Amino acid sequence: MANPDEDGSASGMIGVVLVDDEEPARRILREHLAAHPDIRILAECANGFDAVKAVAETKPDLLFLDIQMPKLDGFEVLDLIGREIAVIFVTAYDEFALRAFEVHAVDYLLKPFRAERFAEALARARRRIGAGGAAELDALAAATRRRHVPLERILVRDGARVHVLAAAAIDYVEAQDDYVCFKCGGKEFLKQQAMNELEELLDPARFVRIHRSYLLNLERLARLELSARDSRWAILADGVRLPVSRAGYARLKPLL
Repeated sequence: MANPDEDGSASGMIGVVLVDDEEPARRILREHLAAHPDIRILAECANGFDAVKAVAETKPDLLFLDIQMPKLDGFEVLDLIGREIAVIFVTAYDEFALRAFEVHAVDYLLKPFRAERFAEALARARRRIGAGGAAELDALAAATRRRHVPLERILVRDGARVHVLAAAAIDYVEAQDDYVCFKCGGKEFLKQQAMNELEELLDPARFVRIHRSYLLNLERLARLELSARDSRWAILADGVRLPVSRAGYARLKPLL
């Protein structure tokens, strides 16, 4: 991760982070931005992990973000940033254009783009930043995910580290106030996210809401036990016992 400028706090300046795995693409962005004296490039990143770190450290106003990158794609970067910021998608693939506008990104630049088109996108970003109306990235990423295939992996940020959890490896998820706790092979991973939102993102054929506080991976279920007053428990293969509500049992029964 390169840091062309150390301080983006100058009065009247817009701090920008460039994220693209191809250096020529970042160079083109630099050349276009050079024509705009109110822009200060705070960092350049060649992958999603560096982007998450750069945003946390520099707190930019605007993110130019490629979508298809190794390790983490652009939408996964959004899922990890967790703060308000204006985003302009920059990609060579027009298949993502509709998705970008559906989640209210500032703009979408399709490579190659002309200077006039770039200036138009930057003008939109200035208006967004000036109005204080930057999109909330957690909601932005979630809205995008809901309209497409279920998540195959979960990203959990732990300080400077990012844990990548395969959805199939998750035993169950427990709601804990404003967080969800992923239980995987005896380990726990805590993430700030609403259980209802997570439920919509996971594969409904695999994960079932057995209780308001629990999402269960059906592959981990060993058996159901009936206890007093018609209450039930889900017994997992490793012996863990989870409560099953009446509504949860109604959702679970057709899948057994």
